[in-house]
Amino acid sequence: MNENLCIGFLLLLCFMGIGPTTVQAQVKTQNSQEVDLLRETSKISGVLLNDIEYKGEKTLQVKMPAESYQNPQKEELNSRNFFAWMPLDFHNGTIDVDAAGVLADDAPAYARGFVGIAFRVESNQKFEAMYLRPVNSIVEDQVRRNHTVQYFSYPEYDFARLRKETPEKYESYVDIAPAQWIHMKIEVSQNKARLYVNGAKQPTLVVNDLKAGSDQRGGIGFWIESGTIGYFSHLKITYND
Repeated sequence: MNENLCIGFLLLLCFMGIGPTTVQAQVKTQNSQEVDLLRETSKISGVLLNDIEYKGEKTLQVKMPAESYQNPQKEELNSRNFFAWMPLDFHNGTIDVDAAGVLADDAPAYARGFVGIAFRVESNQKFEAMYLRPVNSIVEDQVRRNHTVQYFSYPEYDFARLRKETPEKYESYVDIAPAQWIHMKIEVSQNKARLYVNGAKQPTLVVNDLKAGSDQRGGIGFWIESGTIGYFSHLKITYND
């Protein structure tokens, strides 16, 4: 396109009331993708998947066998790689999903309905993640309430290490509950990530130093931990680069 045509195109946009910012937003919208979870999720680590209806929605159900539950009498509880994921090429962008964390009938006492999203999942299962502990949100213990939302980076920075080295920095409270749909929106840009819950205008958790660094890219996954049955629906991915 020559210079005169470019100028003419920009004048036409202005005449139509469309400025450069609007054009950029339209381009990003074109990079949005609604994903069929049941068809696209193809990688599994330690979990079982089912196509099931939950609260009137078709969902991807993720759970783990009881023999995989952690035993706090024998090991320190930590954040593991129990999840299913799609081998995508996600770097910067936005992940929207509805999730619900339900306690299994045989859930251990420390279970919290752990359910979350892994992102930038590499082939060696190195990934970043943000997850929820819905049970913590409704208890009377304020310390536990402060641990409702969590960031971690597998494998080097599990929640136990982050809590020990930088208390409260990667955790927060949000008003949620187990066995209910919770909308998670994660915005990722370089080495930063923000989690918005249930349509809030302000983020519930802000991470300004993703531990794997700004260059990591990869898949998106559905993460759970011991004693939890996770449900995921309405995944939408927007790529910003």
